[in-house]
Amino acid sequence: MNNGLPVITLAGNPNSGKTSIFNSLTGAKQHVANYPGITVEIKEGKAVSGELTAEIIDLPGTYSLTPYSPDEVAARDYLLEQHPDVVIHVVDASNLERNLYLTTQLMELGVPVIIALNMIDIAEDRGIRIDSEGLSKILGIPVLRTVGNRGTGTEELLKKALSIACEKTSWTPIELSYGQASDNALRILEKRIIETGLLMDMVPPGWLALRLLEQDSHTLNRVKRLSSPEGNDILELSADLADRVFREMNDETEGVIADHRYGFVAGVVKRVKSYSTVNRVYISDRIDRFLTNPFLGPVVMVAVLFGLFQFTFFVSSTPIALMEGFFSWLHTFAWSALPEGLLRSLVVSGAIDGVGGVVGFVPLIMFMFFFISILEDTGYMARIAFLMDRIFRKFGLHGNSIVPFIVSGGITGGCAVPGIMAARTLRDPRERIATILSVPFMNCGAKLPVYALLIAAFFSAKEGLILFLLTLISWTFALLSARMLRSTILKGESTSFVLELPPYRLPSLTSLLIHMWERTWLYLRKAGTVILFASVVMWALMTFPILPADHASSLTDNELAQARLSYSIAGRAGRAFESITKPLMGFDWKTDVALIGGFAAKEIVVSTLGTVYSMGEIDSEDSSSLSERLADEEGWNPVVAFALIMFTMLYIPCIATVAVIKRETRSWKWAGFAIVYTTGAAMIVATVAYQIGMLFY
Repeated sequence: MNNGLPVITLAGNPNSGKTSIFNSLTGAKQHVANYPGITVEIKEGKAVSGELTAEIIDLPGTYSLTPYSPDEVAARDYLLEQHPDVVIHVVDASNLERNLYLTTQLMELGVPVIIALNMIDIAEDRGIRIDSEGLSKILGIPVLRTVGNRGTGTEELLKKALSIACEKTSWTPIELSYGQASDNALRILEKRIIETGLLMDMVPPGWLALRLLEQDSHTLNRVKRLSSPEGNDILELSADLADRVFREMNDETEGVIADHRYGFVAGVVKRVKSYSTVNRVYISDRIDRFLTNPFLGPVVMVAVLFGLFQFTFFVSSTPIALMEGFFSWLHTFAWSALPEGLLRSLVVSGAIDGVGGVVGFVPLIMFMFFFISILEDTGYMARIAFLMDRIFRKFGLHGNSIVPFIVSGGITGGCAVPGIMAARTLRDPRERIATILSVPFMNCGAKLPVYALLIAAFFSAKEGLILFLLTLISWTFALLSARMLRSTILKGESTSFVLELPPYRLPSLTSLLIHMWERTWLYLRKAGTVILFASVVMWALMTFPILPADHASSLTDNELAQARLSYSIAGRAGRAFESITKPLMGFDWKTDVALIGGFAAKEIVVSTLGTVYSMGEIDSEDSSSLSERLADEEGWNPVVAFALIMFTMLYIPCIATVAVIKRETRSWKWAGFAIVYTTGAAMIVATVAYQIGMLFY
């Protein structure tokens, strides 16, 4: 129980539809949980059935309780340490054999289990028939048929889970045979564990014996950390018994035990699974013949992504105009309502114009996230990864590097922080570091407001096309970066790549809206906290020290505003950098000030520009949008705007990204290298873009 509520945990293989079940059970009542020592994402929410309320925990997707990746470690550690009341194992009905392996391991652990036989509609479309009642009798656990993305069967699933959770059923491990040699060794080991009481307050002794006999590294380390004589004796005994099984079976105990699990699963499947058709070509396979074709596939992919960007700008243009109109009204209202002085400047220039410049693009962010969710939920995102694998290998990367690249903004709107964390699935350290150092070049959601601002100001006639080209450019630089790193300081051969292609599904509108809102809310929360704070700090840096009165006596209003900015701390820093950036890239000192603020978060480039041009305008009651101000500002033109876009795309990652690079590489050396490397690349590319552009402008 958690705060008096029964705890129901969802577990399952990746692409089993587990998230759809979670969304159907919890709706919008969900958030990312915070468990000490766990860095991967675990979601929790609340579900209500009648008068009962339950805590629902959505674990990361895992194929096994033998952990190899951080996701699998987090899933197993949660089960061992949090002891949920019941586990709903979400099983892909069309891939019963592979999914039931995890079921077997959950039953070995003894946790109360319910099987959600999910995507049963897809299985039946493929001619697969599953006797769910027979499966329930054989395994001795409830089995319910569900279609998660439609919410079919989820209400009954919740009722069944609640009834079991409220019974407070004790953990009862299943007893399987793993062969005579292994069974004899397990009996000896389990007896010794019971005698010493080793970890019996956490896990059943039989399960601990099984993991020790398998020589599971995480279990061995857990026992070693106890630093007890009993634990050390059992570690020695388990090693001796594992060696005895190896000599008798001529195979490692992990392989012997896994073979018997698969044999058990095969026997179960044979009794409950049948086919109504023979040699049927499934709909997903037919579609993939076209969408993953080596020649047609890339053409379709490019067309899909281009259409996504075009349609996003089309549907978001009116809401963006309304948002800009609202902040323009708020600007005028606050200016007239507040007395002249620092307070009015802080509220109008620091808060409203700073944050408003970022929040104004929320409609664009929302629609972008909505369409990306469609690609994810239909299964097409996995096809994009499949198509990109051949390209990635030419640049010295592993195929699984695709996931970090896409999460980081491969389709504009991601974030480098989870992208870098996703690189944990790469086992080769050189491929992993090359991926980590390259993904900051992708177009994360924080860069999108900068792009949107400058595209609206200087390239409004071709908004979708420009954003599509920027996506291609970011991919190009990221892959070239990886190739350079893998050819120099991170040399080595690329390792093999295996990718599961989930079946195509029709996404549920509820699931799409939840995904869209989750990501948009994170963006809004960032705008209301980090960006607001940074905007106020940047306002202070652009306000203080205050220009002495004797410096202002003979100046016009416009000259006075410029002089005050120039005299401030931020103005002085911008002036110092202008001697370098102006001749090379066309950036004036105001732009330099905004780029300095962008180190905290890239959105702050927009909020700082909003503050700069709010404080420096001649008529302080002018509430025209920032895009209009930049388009009319002296010194700005499409070439400068494009150079700034290139610089923003490539230069120093935000503070959060740098911190994650340090944590994931366990070295400040690589974090420092990322800062120097990305900023150097940004300066070179922006300089080339500006110098060549001005030749033709």
